[in-house]
Amino acid sequence: MEDYENLKRLVESAAEDVAKAEGGNKAAGTRVRKIMQDVKNSAQVVRKKILEVRSADA
Repeated sequence: MEDYENLKRLVESAAEDVAKAEGGNKAAGTRVRKIMQDVKNSAQVVRKKILEVRSADA
């Protein structure tokens, strides 16, 4: 599913900024928070799609 792949890409894209944020980089922390909000929204899309698939099979 394309939406799931997008979710994985978002999580992977945060890795470098997470490491920088742990080192005290405030700008990286801001970027991580924004990416995490995008992850949340993307996860919700995936969740809805899975429910649609499940409902179609029922």
